[in-house]
Amino acid sequence: MTPTQRRTATWIALAVAAALLVWLLAPVLAPFLIAGVLAYILHPAVQALARHRVPRPLAALVVEVAALIALLALFLLLVPVVAQQLPMLRDQIPLLAERLNAHVAPWLARIGIDVALDSESIKAFVLKYLDANLEEGVATVLNSARIGGSLLLTVVGNAILVPIVLFYLLIDWRNLIVRVQALVPPRHRASVMGFIDECDAVLGQFLRGQLLLMGTLAVFYSVGLALFGFDLALPVGIFTGLAVFIPYVGFGLGLILALFAALLQFGSLYGLMAVAIVYGIGQVVESFVLTPMLVGERIGLNPLAVIFALLAFGHLLGFVGVLIALPVTAVLLVALRRALATYRASRLFQG
Repeated sequence: MTPTQRRTATWIALAVAAALLVWLLAPVLAPFLIAGVLAYILHPAVQALARHRVPRPLAALVVEVAALIALLALFLLLVPVVAQQLPMLRDQIPLLAERLNAHVAPWLARIGIDVALDSESIKAFVLKYLDANLEEGVATVLNSARIGGSLLLTVVGNAILVPIVLFYLLIDWRNLIVRVQALVPPRHRASVMGFIDECDAVLGQFLRGQLLLMGTLAVFYSVGLALFGFDLALPVGIFTGLAVFIPYVGFGLGLILALFAALLQFGSLYGLMAVAIVYGIGQVVESFVLTPMLVGERIGLNPLAVIFALLAFGHLLGFVGVLIALPVTAVLLVALRRALATYRASRLFQG
């Protein structure tokens, strides 16, 4: 075996061992990986404060608290929706059942489907569960916590561990980068660090494009719902726009909230048609115009490449694939550019 073959075999063995270790320790590594991604995103803000002579621990604390407040604010957008819709839900569900019996059931009967909703039973069910007092609600939550205790402990543990790990990563990010650089063989260090710097620049463009996309969609959905007369247009629209950072799931949650708001405010086909128009246009514009323009062009991908990346990664890896499609494609694009440059400089290309 030649020295080059031995080196190649050694690197392959190290890569396989690292992948196996990550697979075995996946549950333990999950909060550390989440904290690492958040640290990568938030580190520039800490660096900016540190340049203004803010002590690094204080800068890390300020940035992390601001990020947690922003995340909490996103979920608090649901509070007015839930607070307004629960009483309306209690009153409207029995009426909706009666309307279905009066208008939909006869039509279904003509095509051979016999459906009859028991309005009194539905009303009793709604009153039982939506008129429950606070003590009953707390008892139900505690009972559910006992049933799914391990899951609850995992969620609570991660919720506590991730902010702690994130704080220490933000403080020590520069030293961590230096230690990682020291692991790269000296003769490859320049090319490897150049590749990492280029990936960092592309991913930064991706994040800025994603923020622009979220802000644009938040305005679009809020204005669109308001034009159709929705009382909860602002919180539902802002939540939908900001939640699109999680592909499909965020849009789905916003769509469900809008449908509930439409049913409970209007109680007619008008509300459902309004939601269908606003969210249908929003999804088409987001997929075929805004994402390629605001995200794809910033990371050097044309619109067709963005659409293909989303479909391909979604097919291969499901939801996780859709989530990581664009950032991973951006990194692969950097690698492809360098591979093409190496190929053009090679004897194979030049003859």
